Amino acid sequence: MQLHGLIHTFPKEIKVFIAAFVVVLSVGYYTGLLFVGETSTTRPDGIEENYLGNEEDENAEVMKFKKGKREMLTIIHTHILSMSFIFFLLGSLLSITSINKKIKFFLMIEPFLSVLLTFGGIYFLWLQVSWMKYVVMLSGVLMTASFTFGSLLVLFQLFKKKGSGL
Repeated sequence: MQLHGLIHTFPKEIKVFIAAFVVVLSVGYYTGLLFVGETSTTRPDGIEENYLGNEEDENAEVMKFKKGKREMLTIIHTHILSMSFIFFLLGSLLSITSINKKIKFFLMIEPFLSVLLTFGGIYFLWLQVSWMKYVVMLSGVLMTASFTFGSLLVLFQLFKKKGSGL
């Protein structure tokens, strides 16, 4: 079965359905990023503080305590499962586009590595491996870039004419 370029053969109704899904999925993804921004976890020290607490900081605006083991396992479990579904669905849509096969392969596989590095890194950070905050930050940025680029490519591919460039 030939998947490369299959998206161009879909009827308009299916293309609009896929576009609606990608847009709603993106709203959900970026809403999650807004939440990350609200929890001050966009800086390496903020990431560390979010999971290890800041009880020693007398000048902290908001007191945070180290997360418990059950809470950490719940956070990691739910995020890895939900993010794997998100990237499986987006990767499935990317697989039927006509973009360059190497770019396509990268955008289909990289997010899974970033999910493991991000949430595995959070767990190791919680275990006091403090340099993991940089791994978490870098892999989170790469995961978001892959999501953004992949989503935009799917949307672009839905409505371009077959055989016209990218």
